[in-house]
Amino acid sequence: MKHWLRLARPFTLFPPLLGILSGAVCAFGSAHNPDVSRRVTWQILLTVAIGSLCASAMNAASNIVNQIADLEIDRRNKPDRPLVTGEVEIPKAWAVAALLYVAAIVPTWLVVPYPHESFADRMRAPLHVHAAFFIYSIGALATFVYSFPAFGRSKRHWFWSNFTIAVTRGGLLKVAGWSFIASVALPEPWAIGGVFALFLLGATSTKDFSDMPGDREHGIRTLPVRFGVSTAARVIAPFFVVPWLLVPVLAGLPDPARPGAFLLTGNRVLLTILGVGLAGWGLYAARLLLRNPDELARTENHPAWTHMYLLLMAAQIGFALAYLASSNLSP
Repeated sequence: MKHWLRLARPFTLFPPLLGILSGAVCAFGSAHNPDVSRRVTWQILLTVAIGSLCASAMNAASNIVNQIADLEIDRRNKPDRPLVTGEVEIPKAWAVAALLYVAAIVPTWLVVPYPHESFADRMRAPLHVHAAFFIYSIGALATFVYSFPAFGRSKRHWFWSNFTIAVTRGGLLKVAGWSFIASVALPEPWAIGGVFALFLLGATSTKDFSDMPGDREHGIRTLPVRFGVSTAARVIAPFFVVPWLLVPVLAGLPDPARPGAFLLTGNRVLLTILGVGLAGWGLYAARLLLRNPDELARTENHPAWTHMYLLLMAAQIGFALAYLASSNLSP
């Protein structure tokens, strides 16, 4: 069992799970919640529970197929991984990944917002209401686009690699959580997701510095491989700050779909404090990046990498609290 846990890398499941929950809470507290009474019902809790578990299963499946695709690279960069050591066989890894993908996608057909509450009503709901199912399906496809040459292997290119991660684990992750509670045919969930996508578009490269030897050997042209350590650090540093400064800006922009209303319907004061606070934290992380860029290539878990993950999780929690503050919970 410990070999399979190492293969699934359960410690990486928490950030996506938190992102999904944060997106659902934002939709619940927003002005777009279809249940204007904002009642916390068993149906809502069940919907969020199913969607969250499916997100965790998707992330575990993604981790497995990525290690299958990167087997030769991991022989150089991470020689202690279960597929490299032979503790887990490739065919068995494929079988478990397939089961996890099925478990991640099929149940999301039942993840639909209010007022579809009964099982029969969820099954027969209009196609456009099943946004979660289609977003999860796109997410599953993106894991193959990222990892395998037959699907493009976007990981080989410094921009498309980051773009794939940013769209799926930044933008679509928030929108998927939002779709549990409210419609995604609105600018608000995409604006929130856009902030997280922009952050990951640059910040996700912090994981690439320590993998440079194996990546270079196998033709993976990540940002530090393509441009060098110092230039790559300068390129990604602004992404630790700029996305969070957009939060108070978006909170004050008018909603194009609702004249007289603001684009973000969470608590504007808390959203402003959150954006400024995260930008200050990001500035500190950026200084760590730029102070000694060469250390990034020598340390597997550089402090900037740690701050990237902590920033991401703090932002998820902050958004959830800002939207809860704008709602009145009812039992």
